[in-house]
Amino acid sequence: MPKKNPAVDKLADIAIHGMLEKKAHNIVKIDLRNLTSAVTDVMLICHGESDRQVSAIAESVIHEIKKATGENPFGKEGYSVGEWVLVDYVNVVIHVFKGDMRSFYALEDLWADGDIQEITTD
Repeated sequence: MPKKNPAVDKLADIAIHGMLEKKAHNIVKIDLRNLTSAVTDVMLICHGESDRQVSAIAESVIHEIKKATGENPFGKEGYSVGEWVLVDYVNVVIHVFKGDMRSFYALEDLWADGDIQEITTD
């Protein structure tokens, strides 16, 4: 059973809210705390329909986390192309893809040993 950290879960929830604000598609939360080889505690994955939407989703996540916690990301990559933006908060890593790139890299399959939760947008 993964060791729960309320701060990590709160950060992930805020990031999910930021994704939903920009109508991200197929949001998935992968809890990796039960894996010894994981690179982070929680990975969030979603996709947008265009490079503009991908960038908007990532910016929304950063904005919502900054507003709620005052934290800035440790790093961010991929803004120049907009096909895959990675936002790194160390314990929570956010991947925002364009749909075809998400299918190509299939991170959900790569980290299938984690506890995978699909976020509904109801």
